[in-house]
Amino acid sequence: MSITVNPPYEVEGTGLIMTDEALQFIEELHERFAPTRDELLGRRSDAQAEAAQTGALDFDPATKEIRESDWTVAETPASLRDRRVEITGPPAPAKMAINALNSGAKVWLACLEDALSPTWNNLVDAQKNLYESARGTLQFTSPEGKEYRLRDDITLPTVVVRPRGWHLPEKHIEINGGPAVAGLVDFGLHFFHNAKHLHEQGTGPFYYLAKLEHYLEARLWNDIFTFAEERLGLPHGIVRATVLIETIPAAFCMDEILYELRDHAAGLNAGRWDYLFSMIKYFRSSGEKFVLPDRAQVGMTQPFMRAYTELLVKTCHQREAFAMGGMAAFIPNRREPEVTERAIEKVRDDKSREAADGFDGSWVAHPDLVELCSEEFTNVLGEKPNQVDRKRPEVSVTPEDLLSTGSAEGDVTEKGVRTNLYVATYYTAVWLSGNGAVAIHNLMEDAATAEISRSQVWQQIHNGTITSDTGHQVTRELVDTLLEEEVTRLREEINDPGTFASYFEPAADIVRSLVLSKDYVDYLTLPAYEHLS
Repeated sequence: MSITVNPPYEVEGTGLIMTDEALQFIEELHERFAPTRDELLGRRSDAQAEAAQTGALDFDPATKEIRESDWTVAETPASLRDRRVEITGPPAPAKMAINALNSGAKVWLACLEDALSPTWNNLVDAQKNLYESARGTLQFTSPEGKEYRLRDDITLPTVVVRPRGWHLPEKHIEINGGPAVAGLVDFGLHFFHNAKHLHEQGTGPFYYLAKLEHYLEARLWNDIFTFAEERLGLPHGIVRATVLIETIPAAFCMDEILYELRDHAAGLNAGRWDYLFSMIKYFRSSGEKFVLPDRAQVGMTQPFMRAYTELLVKTCHQREAFAMGGMAAFIPNRREPEVTERAIEKVRDDKSREAADGFDGSWVAHPDLVELCSEEFTNVLGEKPNQVDRKRPEVSVTPEDLLSTGSAEGDVTEKGVRTNLYVATYYTAVWLSGNGAVAIHNLMEDAATAEISRSQVWQQIHNGTITSDTGHQVTRELVDTLLEEEVTRLREEINDPGTFASYFEPAADIVRSLVLSKDYVDYLTLPAYEHLS
């Protein structure tokens, strides 16, 4: 094995993070686990092709005993028992990391995946900020002289790091002449530098695992955790992982995922936006019944989404694991108080419903929503840290319930097609500029929402969907016209020719190729990644 770091430019913190010892650890992870990762990725495409042909999924009869037997995951560490409000966001730049840590949330989900554009600068800066936050030394001074420091008057959130999913490469680090596995780089660097320190503090190391599609992928992570603990001479089971159930096949093996990780498992999360993306992607060629209404109309009260969340809560609590709610994507805007007030009520209703359904906590994307989320869960929890003892035996969910997209209320509109093209282009442009999350019209958009947007349009074209507001069939020609009009709109809004040429024009080209292509591309970020440095 040989490992090579190919930095496109100098970044502060490289010497701290990219040490010879840390890179050796990453190399060892790849030697042991990358072949299995490659094999599991191959299984994904075969499974998707079969599901698309049949239009169905089912619980695996081979693992029936696991679903029906009595077992629980390991006891949760004290610092992770109260998760009533988790704030999500990237760990770079430092200002955003400090704002998240100072927000008053119980947990900070430090996202290296959907909320972080994986430039070389962001990769190094994120790991540096996580290193310093673990030691309480993170600080930042803006060019204007404003200082940002960690508060000393509150208990800072427990940090849970989200490495990139199995499908993503890390081109800046090569192993045997090919790109490294991004998830192994993210986990390896963080664990090597921080695991011992966090364990001694009683605050980690904790992780969120993204975009798993099979329990064998959870087994792979469990093997990685066990090896990493042994390799650094740390006790077995100090890692705790919360798995995002954000793909439709994962919803059919929640018990099995927890079982594979049982010594390292903390819970499951209802990753609602990626889940919708997965539903569209998985059944994109399975007929009109899988064509969902406009994204804005597909909320958590739709029958198939209710089935998914109800099953998640029941499964988690049966196994003594945490059930975490989904993202409140709204971003308050003090310049638009009426819009903000209406949106706040929607967020409050969402969090109130999750707490009543038995979730132990939920996500927000903005510090101004931390108190609201905390209030709604405290209304149900009182002084209890969670409601894992609420078992939900009355819940019964069938495969048909999980796939009941045909019962979703709402319409496909030309306005919705336009919005999807606008959001996909806008987000991709911002991602190319080095930011992984952006507020667009008071909603926090990340890679998951952009994926929904472009995937819906592709699916509508290939199913000949008719829009309810104009009566037009969604064709390649119509989409090409609408995209050009939305790009013109963006050009006028941005009003910066240099920025537009550098980021929005290539973003529009990427989105155009994705939505108009005969063949579906699994992830928007894969072709977009070629443009990053």
